[in-house]
Amino acid sequence: MRRREFIAAVGGAAVWPLAARAQQPARPVVGFLNVAFADGYQPMVTAFRQGLQESGYVDGRNVAIEFRWAEGQNDRLPMLVADLLRRRVAVIAATSTPAALTAKAATKTIPIVFETSSDPVRLGLVASLNRPGGNLTGVTQLTGDLVPKTLEVLHELLPTAKTVALLVNPADPALADEETRGGMSATKMLGLELHVLKASTEEQLDSVFANLGQLGAGGLIVGVDPFFTSHTGQLAALAVRHAVPTIYKGREFVAAGGLVSYGSSVTHSYRLTGVYTGRILKGEHPADLPIQQATKIELYINLKSARALDIAVPLPLSGRADEVIE
Repeated sequence: MRRREFIAAVGGAAVWPLAARAQQPARPVVGFLNVAFADGYQPMVTAFRQGLQESGYVDGRNVAIEFRWAEGQNDRLPMLVADLLRRRVAVIAATSTPAALTAKAATKTIPIVFETSSDPVRLGLVASLNRPGGNLTGVTQLTGDLVPKTLEVLHELLPTAKTVALLVNPADPALADEETRGGMSATKMLGLELHVLKASTEEQLDSVFANLGQLGAGGLIVGVDPFFTSHTGQLAALAVRHAVPTIYKGREFVAAGGLVSYGSSVTHSYRLTGVYTGRILKGEHPADLPIQQATKIELYINLKSARALDIAVPLPLSGRADEVIE
């Protein structure tokens, strides 16, 4: 072989792998958008990744996830969504109601998989649960429907309490109104008085617990909201410090010293969100994927906290618990 031909052959062999790699499709990018802080959401992020993996996608291997956290500032969401659009994400996983509403307003073409605690039809996210239409689908916990049952659990623990309080986040008015309606309806049926309290900052959380005694509230229900999820440890510490029997959703709350947790599994909901995200990456269209409703309900009780509050946990209630923490 002539020297010139040999050099050309070697050069072509060196260039070919680079060209082949350049022709291979880049890893799709998923934009993960949430209104809360990243702190406290590690179990949910893990569950989301698990759902993606069940659909054949592993972060860092054949998909990349871009996380955007608004850190409790709703007004940052449009900027964060715009940034994800510039990144040309393949799917947006909008894992809170404000994030889903912002993403929907920003794009009518990029698929959006939402996770919300509210009714997505009432929010205007989709046309119906069975036929979402448009570029959105997702998972709902329908938390407002669980408030009456949550109140029943608290009433079972505190049968002599005549006044209770419900804590909601006014930054998400749709969810706050839904939970308030459920609380009002349930307390009326049980013959109880309900005080609806609001908090969207750490300082307001402190004030809520400090004022509960003046209201004569025998117990507190903490509504479900990303802000509260980000401050599970603070909520549990305040409940212990002020000796307030408090019920919230999430094992982390009870493990941190809270009395009882009841509600749909948030991690299960995030896993389903990850599964849908993976299915869309494979080519399915959001309009063809009916809204999933997270139906896994969990009950956790902290007996040590119950004893500290001089509360006798009824055996039927402890028998229904997924876990009793000693």
